[in-house]
Amino acid sequence: MDTPHAAPRPSTARKPRTERGRQTRRRLIDAAAAEFGEKGFHDASISGITQRAGTALGSFYTYFTSKDEIFSALVHDLSERVRNRAADVVAPERNAVDTEREALAAFLTFAREHKEIYRIIDEAEFVDPQSYRTHYESAAARILQRLRGGAERGEIRPDIDEAHAWAIMGMNVFLGLRYSIWSDERAVEDIARVANAVLRDGLAPKD
Repeated sequence: MDTPHAAPRPSTARKPRTERGRQTRRRLIDAAAAEFGEKGFHDASISGITQRAGTALGSFYTYFTSKDEIFSALVHDLSERVRNRAADVVAPERNAVDTEREALAAFLTFAREHKEIYRIIDEAEFVDPQSYRTHYESAAARILQRLRGGAERGEIRPDIDEAHAWAIMGMNVFLGLRYSIWSDERAVEDIARVANAVLRDGLAPKD
Protein backbone atom coordinates (compact mmCIF):
# COMPACT_ATOMS: atom_id res chain seq x y z
CA MET A 1 0.00 0.00 0.00
CA ASP A 2 1.34 3.46 -0.81
CA THR A 3 2.49 5.71 1.99
CA PRO A 4 0.37 8.80 2.77
CA HIS A 5 1.02 11.93 0.73
CA ALA A 6 3.85 14.08 2.02
CA ALA A 7 6.02 16.85 0.68
CA PRO A 8 8.49 15.57 -1.93
CA ARG A 9 11.90 14.74 -0.50
CA PRO A 10 15.24 15.20 -2.22
CA SER A 11 15.88 12.27 -4.53
CA THR A 12 18.04 9.50 -3.14
CA ALA A 13 17.44 7.07 -6.00
CA ARG A 14 20.28 6.52 -8.40
CA LYS A 15 20.06 7.59 -12.01
CA PRO A 16 20.14 4.88 -14.67
CA ARG A 17 23.66 4.12 -15.91
CA THR A 18 22.77 1.78 -18.74
CA GLU A 19 20.50 1.96 -21.77
CA ARG A 20 18.34 -0.76 -20.24
CA GLY A 21 18.05 1.29 -17.08
CA ARG A 22 17.11 4.39 -19.04
CA GLN A 23 14.44 2.43 -20.88
CA THR A 24 13.03 1.09 -17.60
CA ARG A 25 12.89 4.56 -16.10
CA ARG A 26 11.22 5.85 -19.29
CA ARG A 27 8.57 3.12 -19.05
CA LEU A 28 7.90 4.06 -15.43
CA ILE A 29 7.52 7.76 -16.32
CA ASP A 30 5.17 6.93 -19.20
CA ALA A 31 3.19 4.59 -16.98
CA ALA A 32 2.97 7.28 -14.31
CA ALA A 33 1.54 9.67 -16.89
CA ALA A 34 -1.21 7.17 -17.68
CA GLU A 35 -1.85 6.31 -14.03
CA PHE A 36 -1.98 9.88 -12.72
CA GLY A 37 -3.81 11.10 -15.82
CA GLU A 38 -6.54 8.51 -15.41
CA LYS A 39 -6.89 8.32 -11.63
CA GLY A 40 -5.45 11.54 -10.27
CA PHE A 41 -2.62 11.73 -7.77
CA HIS A 42 -4.42 10.50 -4.66
CA ASP A 43 -6.07 7.46 -6.25
CA ALA A 44 -3.00 6.47 -8.28
CA SER A 45 -0.66 3.91 -6.79
CA ILE A 46 2.90 2.74 -7.20
CA SER A 47 1.65 -0.78 -7.89
CA GLY A 48 -0.60 0.63 -10.62
CA ILE A 49 2.38 2.38 -12.18
CA THR A 50 4.57 -0.73 -12.15
CA GLN A 51 1.76 -2.87 -13.58
CA ARG A 52 1.31 -0.43 -16.44
CA ALA A 53 5.07 -0.30 -16.99
CA GLY A 54 5.44 -4.09 -16.85
CA THR A 55 8.18 -3.82 -14.25
CA ALA A 56 8.76 -5.31 -10.83
CA LEU A 57 8.03 -3.23 -7.75
CA GLY A 58 11.71 -3.32 -6.88
CA SER A 59 12.54 -1.62 -10.17
CA PHE A 60 10.43 1.35 -9.14
CA TYR A 61 12.45 1.86 -5.96
CA THR A 62 15.66 1.63 -7.93
CA TYR A 63 14.82 4.99 -9.54
CA PHE A 64 12.23 6.64 -7.28
CA THR A 65 11.72 6.80 -3.52
CA SER A 66 7.98 7.52 -3.48
CA LYS A 67 4.85 8.34 -5.43
CA ASP A 68 5.56 12.00 -4.75
CA GLU A 69 8.98 11.75 -6.34
CA ILE A 70 7.83 10.11 -9.56
CA PHE A 71 5.03 12.65 -9.80
CA SER A 72 7.57 15.49 -9.58
CA ALA A 73 9.76 13.73 -12.13
CA LEU A 74 6.75 13.40 -14.42
CA VAL A 75 5.91 17.11 -14.22
CA HIS A 76 9.53 17.91 -15.07
CA ASP A 77 9.46 15.42 -17.94
CA LEU A 78 6.28 16.88 -19.43
CA SER A 79 7.71 20.39 -19.16
CA GLU A 80 10.87 19.30 -20.95
CA ARG A 81 8.91 17.60 -23.70
CA VAL A 82 6.81 20.72 -24.28
CA ARG A 83 10.02 22.77 -24.34
CA ASN A 84 11.57 20.44 -26.90
CA ARG A 85 8.51 20.62 -29.15
CA ALA A 86 8.70 24.41 -29.16
CA ALA A 87 12.47 24.38 -29.68
CA ASP A 88 12.02 22.26 -32.80
CA VAL A 89 10.13 25.06 -34.57
CA VAL A 90 12.58 27.84 -33.77
CA ALA A 91 14.52 28.63 -36.95
CA PRO A 92 16.74 31.59 -37.87
CA GLU A 93 14.73 32.34 -41.00
CA ARG A 94 11.38 32.45 -39.15
CA ASN A 95 10.33 35.77 -37.62
CA ALA A 96 9.15 36.12 -34.03
CA VAL A 97 5.40 36.19 -34.68
CA ASP A 98 5.51 33.20 -37.01
CA THR A 99 7.63 31.35 -34.45
CA GLU A 100 4.89 31.82 -31.85
CA ARG A 101 2.33 30.48 -34.32
CA GLU A 102 4.41 27.35 -34.89
CA ALA A 103 5.13 26.97 -31.17
CA LEU A 104 1.40 27.08 -30.42
CA ALA A 105 0.65 24.53 -33.14
CA ALA A 106 3.35 22.27 -31.68
CA PHE A 107 1.87 22.61 -28.19
CA LEU A 108 -1.68 21.91 -29.38
CA THR A 109 -0.45 18.78 -31.15
CA PHE A 110 1.45 17.63 -28.05
CA ALA A 111 -1.61 18.20 -25.85
CA ARG A 112 -3.75 16.13 -28.21
CA GLU A 113 -1.22 13.33 -28.02
CA HIS A 114 -0.90 13.62 -24.22
CA LYS A 115 -4.29 14.75 -22.94
CA GLU A 116 -3.29 13.79 -19.41
CA ILE A 117 -0.95 16.79 -19.23
CA TYR A 118 -3.69 19.17 -18.12
CA ARG A 119 -4.85 17.04 -15.21
CA ILE A 120 -1.28 16.36 -14.11
CA ILE A 121 -0.14 19.98 -14.25
CA ASP A 122 -3.33 21.17 -12.52
CA GLU A 123 -2.79 18.68 -9.69
CA ALA A 124 0.82 19.76 -9.38
CA GLU A 125 -0.41 23.08 -7.95
CA PHE A 126 -1.35 21.16 -4.78
CA VAL A 127 0.90 18.08 -4.91
CA ASP A 128 4.14 19.81 -5.87
CA PRO A 129 3.67 23.60 -5.94
CA GLN A 130 7.31 24.31 -6.80
CA SER A 131 7.19 22.12 -9.91
CA TYR A 132 3.88 23.72 -10.87
CA ARG A 133 5.34 27.20 -10.60
CA THR A 134 8.56 26.22 -12.37
CA HIS A 135 6.57 24.72 -15.24
CA TYR A 136 4.85 28.01 -16.00
CA GLU A 137 7.74 30.33 -15.13
CA SER A 138 10.12 28.48 -17.43
CA ALA A 139 7.57 28.43 -20.27
CA ALA A 140 7.00 32.18 -19.93
CA ALA A 141 10.76 32.80 -19.83
CA ARG A 142 11.22 30.94 -23.11
CA ILE A 143 8.47 32.97 -24.78
CA LEU A 144 9.97 36.19 -23.44
CA GLN A 145 13.39 35.25 -24.79
CA ARG A 146 11.93 34.62 -28.23
CA LEU A 147 9.99 37.89 -28.17
CA ARG A 148 12.99 39.93 -27.10
CA GLY A 149 14.99 38.38 -29.90
CA GLY A 150 12.30 39.47 -32.34
CA ALA A 151 12.26 42.96 -30.87
CA GLU A 152 16.02 43.25 -31.25
CA ARG A 153 15.69 42.30 -34.92
CA GLY A 154 12.96 44.91 -35.43
CA GLU A 155 10.28 42.31 -36.19
CA ILE A 156 7.98 43.31 -33.34
CA ARG A 157 7.49 46.29 -31.05
CA PRO A 158 10.54 47.21 -28.95
CA ASP A 159 8.77 47.62 -25.60
CA ILE A 160 8.43 43.90 -24.96
CA ASP A 161 7.58 43.18 -21.34
CA GLU A 162 7.39 40.02 -19.24
CA ALA A 163 3.61 40.49 -19.16
CA HIS A 164 3.50 39.99 -22.94
CA ALA A 165 5.00 36.52 -22.48
CA TRP A 166 2.57 35.57 -19.72
CA ALA A 167 -0.38 36.83 -21.78
CA ILE A 168 0.69 34.68 -24.73
CA MET A 169 1.22 31.66 -22.51
CA GLY A 170 -2.21 32.13 -20.92
CA MET A 171 -3.81 32.29 -24.35
CA ASN A 172 -1.98 29.13 -25.41
CA VAL A 173 -3.00 27.23 -22.27
CA PHE A 174 -6.70 27.95 -22.72
CA LEU A 175 -6.62 27.32 -26.46
CA GLY A 176 -5.10 23.95 -25.63
CA LEU A 177 -7.85 23.25 -23.12
CA ARG A 178 -10.58 24.15 -25.60
CA TYR A 179 -9.15 22.69 -28.81
CA SER A 180 -6.96 19.81 -27.64
CA ILE A 181 -8.65 18.51 -24.47
CA TRP A 182 -12.35 19.34 -24.76
CA SER A 183 -12.41 18.90 -28.54
CA ASP A 184 -9.73 18.09 -31.08
CA GLU A 185 -11.71 18.25 -34.30
CA ARG A 186 -10.44 21.62 -35.52
CA ALA A 187 -7.05 21.67 -37.24
CA VAL A 188 -4.25 22.95 -35.01
CA GLU A 189 -2.95 25.06 -37.89
CA ASP A 190 -6.28 26.86 -38.06
CA ILE A 191 -6.29 27.61 -34.32
CA ALA A 192 -2.68 28.77 -34.47
CA ARG A 193 -3.48 31.03 -37.42
CA VAL A 194 -6.34 32.75 -35.56
CA ALA A 195 -4.22 33.28 -32.45
CA ASN A 196 -1.34 34.48 -34.58
CA ALA A 197 -3.48 37.23 -36.10
CA VAL A 198 -4.07 38.58 -32.59
CA LEU A 199 -0.35 38.58 -31.89
CA ARG A 200 0.57 40.09 -35.23
CA ASP A 201 -1.73 43.08 -34.64
CA GLY A 202 -0.81 43.46 -31.00
CA LEU A 203 2.95 43.10 -31.36
CA ALA A 204 3.44 44.91 -34.65
CA PRO A 205 6.04 47.70 -34.58
CA LYS A 206 4.41 51.13 -34.35
CA ASP A 207 4.84 53.53 -37.26
